[in-house]
Formats: sequence, C-alpha cells, structure tokens
Amino acid sequence: MKKLMLSLFIAFGFSACSLSNDDLNVDCGTNVDLPFSGFPVLCNYSVKTLPNNPSALIITSQEKMDAYFTKHANTCTVASDPNINFSDNYMIALFAGVKPTNGYAIKITSIVQNNCEIIVNFYEKGPQTGETLTQTPTYPTDFILIPKTAKAILFNRTNESPDNIVIGSFGTTNDFFQINDYNILKFLGVTTGNYEFEQYKYNAKTVRSEYTTLSKTIPTEITAIKGQTKTYGTPGAQGGVYFELRQGITVTKITIDNNDTPDMSSEIKAFRMALKAKINSLK
Repeated sequence: MKKLMLSLFIAFGFSACSLSNDDLNVDCGTNVDLPFSGFPVLCNYSVKTLPNNPSALIITSQEKMDAYFTKHANTCTVASDPNINFSDNYMIALFAGVKPTNGYAIKITSIVQNNCEIIVNFYEKGPQTGETLTQTPTYPTDFILIPKTAKAILFNRTNESPDNIVIGSFGTTNDFFQINDYNILKFLGVTTGNYEFEQYKYNAKTVRSEYTTLSKTIPTEITAIKGQTKTYGTPGAQGGVYFELRQGITVTKITIDNNDTPDMSSEIKAFRMALKAKINSLK
C-alpha cells in the first residue's frame, strides 16, 4: 500500500508526521475510522505565535501545550474545562496560515488509521457569496483530540461543503448534533438557549451524505423563511426541538414546542416527529 503524500507541511520538529516514500512496498492493512473529539481551545488559550504559513502542531504533553499556548480565563459564554489528559490523548492543532480577510476556515472532517499511520482529512473554505468582509488579516485554526499514538500522522486535503444542519432536543435532557455531508458531530453538555455550538466540545463520527439526505425533508414552510428565526408554541419546561440550517452565509433557526399549538401546521408537526426520530437514532 502506498502511503499518502502530505498535503500540509509540518512546521514543528517534534511532530510525529512525516513525508511518504512511494518506493516503500509496505502492506499497512485496511484503513478504519479513528474517533476524534473537538476541543474549543481558544476559549481558554491563545496561540503564542500564529504561523503565517499552513502548518500543523501535534501536542503530546502539557509542557508542549504551555510552550505554544498561553492559558487565560474563559472568554466564551459556554463554560468549559480547559484541561487535557495527555496520558490518553494528543491534540492536533491545524493552522491555515494568514488570510487577508475574515470568511476563511479550516476544518478536520475525518480521520482514518491503518497498521502504519494515521491520516487526517481536512478542508478549507474561503469567503462565501454575499459575505461582508473586513480587511483585517485572520488566522483560521481547528483543534481536535485523538487517542495517544506512536504512528506517523499524515494530512490529506479534501473538498467539502461547509453547509450543515444542527438538530437537537431540549427539556429533561439535551441532545444536539451537527449533520454535515462528511460527518456527524455530537455536542457535549449543551445548555438550553445557549447555542454557540463552536464553543462546545464534540465527538465526531464519519458518515457521508447525511446533510444532503436530511435537507431534502425540510418543509416548504421552513424553506420559505430562509435566513429568519421562528418559534412554534412557547417551549418551556416541557421542552422542544431545535433546528438550524446553515447554507453559505444564511442561517435559519427554528424552535418547535413539544406540545401541539395552534400555530403548527400538520407539516410542522410531522417534521418535529421526524427530527425526534433522527435525534434518537443518533444518541
């Protein structure tokens, strides 16, 4: 099996990453998915020196974390534990380098491993059509945790759509998921009403085309209010269902009471039932 060529060069010497050698005829076995978790690093840390060029950093200990990051009080609205158990995990920090404006992002989509190596798949996006841009340099980043490993870590650039759907149920318990066309994220510890999802930790599962499939079931009543926020009923202690559709720069947010109310059409009631079934299947 030929090893994958790095498409993102590693700028830090202690990284476990390496360039491939296609002349080596090594049978590494079959690729299998490797679970990973998202970690909102920038809520509690700042990067000491943001790299101008694309690069990756593999943090294997608290000492290395302290060498490249400065810890500070939580600056996010979501409370989070800033501690990482490096006895069991490594942190991968992915840097897109300096960009001329806002609107850029870099995102890890999936990870696979075989007997020889770990391959981290990622994509980058630029400003979307109609997006308001500020002529101030930005430094897109992404941070995840993987199980501790002695394998080489390679990086592979892919092409993906940033469009996604967030669905969730809230009330006695809260369960929220982000559905992409390349994976599904299970957000951890979501608080009712605080839906700054980029500030939550998550567990990722590789599943293809789920966004495309679910988007085809959205009622016309909801697609007609594209870019708006609407609440059906008055969700309180009885809880409800949350739906968020992100397409380019347009975000549509819908909340549906668990109890039937006069403002709900049969189409909305059926959609609420379908969302609940989907959420239960993802738990």
